[in-house]
Amino acid sequence: MSTATVREQFLVISALGPNPMELTNVLSRACHENRCAIVSSRLSRHGEYSALVLQISGSWDALARMESALPGLAKRHGFSTDVVRSAAMEVRPQALPYVAYVSAAYRPDILSELCQFFSDHRVELESMTCDTYLAPQTGGTMLNATLTVTLPAGTQISWLRDQFLDFADALNLDALIEPWRPQNT
Repeated sequence: MSTATVREQFLVISALGPNPMELTNVLSRACHENRCAIVSSRLSRHGEYSALVLQISGSWDALARMESALPGLAKRHGFSTDVVRSAAMEVRPQALPYVAYVSAAYRPDILSELCQFFSDHRVELESMTCDTYLAPQTGGTMLNATLTVTLPAGTQISWLRDQFLDFADALNLDALIEPWRPQNT
């Protein structure tokens, strides 16, 4: 949740490059030099590439300078970027954050089935991580997924939990859904 003033505007920058440290360093330095503030960021590695997503805030002219600087930085440092203007996230005081954990033998349809389940129940997806690995005992490909979701106000939690567990059982998924808790750092 942002404590943005009315005049603040936002950019969401997604960048893809082979060197995560350089990618992060170049973009965070550019934000600072253009008088922009990083509101949120996520970095993940995918094979030989890394993906960095930044939400930055600043005045309209600071964001315009940042937008115009990005193509040159991307070319000079060998990464690609995509940029969109964004508004602050809408406050949803009655929404309930939950986390769903799923482990299963890998099948290509699992993620789409999970997303469809939550969509059918009007549950919003906030974040998702998904990794595959080879099980050491069997050598089979396994999937671990963590989905942070937001339940709409008025959702009967016990009913949704039962629906989710029945859904998981039908697909032979080891699954759990529980309230989101802040991570202690």
